[in-house]
Amino acid sequence: MASISAKAISISASPRISLKGQGANGIFPLKSVSFSGKRRNFDPARLTVSCAAKPETVAKVCDIVRKQLAVVEGTEINGQTKFSALGADSLDTVEIVMNLEEKFDICVEESSAQAIETVQDAADLIEDLVAAKANVNN
Repeated sequence: MASISAKAISISASPRISLKGQGANGIFPLKSVSFSGKRRNFDPARLTVSCAAKPETVAKVCDIVRKQLAVVEGTEINGQTKFSALGADSLDTVEIVMNLEEKFDICVEESSAQAIETVQDAADLIEDLVAAKANVNN
């Protein structure tokens, strides 16, 4: 999980990336990202800035996965835990996604659901979808 507490971040490289500001969303405390580079083929639109989901979201996903897969008590489940490592097959994964949709009142597209391999993948997707839903409702 990454966190940023500074008001500005500069990474000196080619291309150079500079992050500045104090964000308004509370999750990622930066409000602007600027780019400059010497390479002509650098496309800033291809850069993705993402942050790990909140610990509370990861914990909720862990609980759902634990219940859905009837994981033995004492088995550690964390953000890096792969569903397949817990014995989940494709049907189990579909059922996990359905439970997550119900718990968080979201709709997960099939292509997004197929990309989920870990608890962290699911938690990050949930936060993205919840934030998108909140933006649409505002």
